[in-house]
Amino acid sequence: MDTVLVANRGEIAVRIIRACHKMGIKTVAVCSEADSDSLHARLADNTVCIGKRNLDSSYLNIPALLAVARAYDAQYVHPGVGFLAESATFRRWCDNEGLTHIGPTADVMEAMGDKLLVKTSLKGLGVPMVPGTDEAISSLRKAKVEAKNIGYPVLLKAAAGGGGMGIRVVRTQEEFDEQFSLVQNEAQSAFGDGRIFIEKLLTNVRHVEVQVLADNFGNASHFSTRECSLQRRNQKLVEEAPASLILQKTRRAMQNTALDIVRATGYKNAGTVEFLVDKKGNYYFMEMNTRIQVEHPITEQITGVDLIQAQIMVAMNHKIVINQNDLKPKGHAIECRINAEDPLNGFAPSPGKVGCISLPGGMGVRVDSAYMAGDTVYPFYDSMMMKIIAHAEDRSTCIEVMHQALSELRIDGVKHNTDFHLAVLEHPDYLEGKFHTKWIEQKFLPHYLEANQ
Repeated sequence: MDTVLVANRGEIAVRIIRACHKMGIKTVAVCSEADSDSLHARLADNTVCIGKRNLDSSYLNIPALLAVARAYDAQYVHPGVGFLAESATFRRWCDNEGLTHIGPTADVMEAMGDKLLVKTSLKGLGVPMVPGTDEAISSLRKAKVEAKNIGYPVLLKAAAGGGGMGIRVVRTQEEFDEQFSLVQNEAQSAFGDGRIFIEKLLTNVRHVEVQVLADNFGNASHFSTRECSLQRRNQKLVEEAPASLILQKTRRAMQNTALDIVRATGYKNAGTVEFLVDKKGNYYFMEMNTRIQVEHPITEQITGVDLIQAQIMVAMNHKIVINQNDLKPKGHAIECRINAEDPLNGFAPSPGKVGCISLPGGMGVRVDSAYMAGDTVYPFYDSMMMKIIAHAEDRSTCIEVMHQALSELRIDGVKHNTDFHLAVLEHPDYLEGKFHTKWIEQKFLPHYLEANQ
């Protein structure tokens, strides 16, 4: 029987394990000492504790991960999201060990992960780009000249950044020196790569992404779009599929551009191409995530395709037999990320032991969770406890389904952001689709905090 090493933890590890079991595939999970009794550790066919609670000793410990794969004859490795999911180094280690990594090649990971390299390579395809520099800038003097030419406000971005990290807004020339130095230091510290570049800050834009899947036989498909504009500090909070609040011609153009990028780069497996869209319907390439996304369930709900299973099938060298015309979205889906955090206290993490949990259910409600009563939310791992996903025939009905689901959710023992999500769903701007990537921070959050003091 085929065996998959699940090189991750939490909700995504649970999701992968369940997909494998549905396919008749054995799983071997890894865990830290802190996670030894976690849900993903309990669900896997075999589980190995590979280190202490710190990441370098456990989930980022490549030699330990590969040792587990050898010991349990795992032929495949699924990296999940975060941790080593977009690590070309990890991919190469897997290749050297004769393991099949469920994701794109190391070369493609590196090419798509380098924001400067990808800008240069995709311009020749006619992919629309945000105005900015095409090469790294290390000189403060030159950077200030470029910023003035582009026009304030601008973004300073780490070339190797990701996950919303390594980005700072500079609104005036007076604050440029300090922010430039901070981004350089952050980039070097977080990514081991101090290169930065400059882009024009586009305001009141939406963040829309296209889910793609490509096999080893030249077949590539897109799975509609996702609306991911509801963010705080570049971290997504609520996602929708499809992105129905943009022009139809814009959506079609982005989907076609995403497939052009996949074919031009030789991309294989699942990935996400992300765009910014302005009020006029102009769209700009932002980046490509070379892994499955946290928000993939809403795409699954509107297409009926299990994307984790599809990833595994591609890695097993199966052809994609899905017709693009069969992937037209059916209904509407919304996902809310339930985090152990306190929105009324600067979204401070709320670690602790979980008491009683009562999950919502019913038609159109899906819960992807890694926590049960008695589990512990640790301060040294991600604070996301679960994802609530609603699906209905249209957006307005889907909002109602999600509202009911969140109203039913009960979590004792730790603070969480469920009430925050409910308030977002009730806001007139959200109901009418009048929001953008800074709407949470600029408009919603100040009123929410004032109302709940």
